[in-house]
Amino acid sequence: MSELVGDVTEDAFLGGKLRLRQPKSGHRAGHDAILLAAATPACPGDRVVDLGAGVGAAGLAVARRIAGIALVLVEIDEGLAELARANTSANAIAAETLVLDVTSRAENFAAVGLTPESVDVVLMNPPFNDAARHRASPDGARAIAHVAATETLEEWIRASRRILKSGGNLAMIWRADGIADVLAALGRGFGSLMILPIHPDAGAPAIRVLVRATKGGRAPTRLLPGLVLNDEAGRPTSDAQSILSGNAMLPMAMP
Repeated sequence: MSELVGDVTEDAFLGGKLRLRQPKSGHRAGHDAILLAAATPACPGDRVVDLGAGVGAAGLAVARRIAGIALVLVEIDEGLAELARANTSANAIAAETLVLDVTSRAENFAAVGLTPESVDVVLMNPPFNDAARHRASPDGARAIAHVAATETLEEWIRASRRILKSGGNLAMIWRADGIADVLAALGRGFGSLMILPIHPDAGAPAIRVLVRATKGGRAPTRLLPGLVLNDEAGRPTSDAQSILSGNAMLPMAMP
């Protein structure tokens, strides 16, 4: 690894079926990435783009579940992109890794092969902490990964809409208290929404929402039963364990 990366750890995901090197400090992949992967609908042969891929956790988890996808990992941070390339190789998964700002112009996307209406599936875990309510981390990479400017969500969804084919699907994870912003941003060009709340335990409000949207979709919005991560003793529920170990997918992942 180059000096761009610094100290790294190697961590197991999907019950050990995926091993990822990632920075020891700063932005680290966790449950959000694996939940996003489990909510992503894709079929063999699909071109699947992971926007803001980090070290590749979500995109590579999708590729581990569905063989034969054409995976593209898009990441703004060169060090994380370097780790993503190493992780694709170490896990024997074919993927292209691009260093690109998701909020950049259409011309920049096209220059690296992400032309309009060229993608079947987009998945993304955008920065979602409100900068007005959350103190940014002093770690630069962590701050970029977690803190959103006012226009961040709309810009990421606009980029997804541009590169998706008509009928293509977007899967994303966002903080639960920002669902109104998600619905507003998806109202331009997307429909057939599926929304799945994520609860830390059975008695707690949702902390995340997983959303699937179809470009040009016209089906009514569906609110799915929520996923509870932990039982009363603080142990993972059987449903959560099955998903996080890669032995099950969420209902919204059905193509």
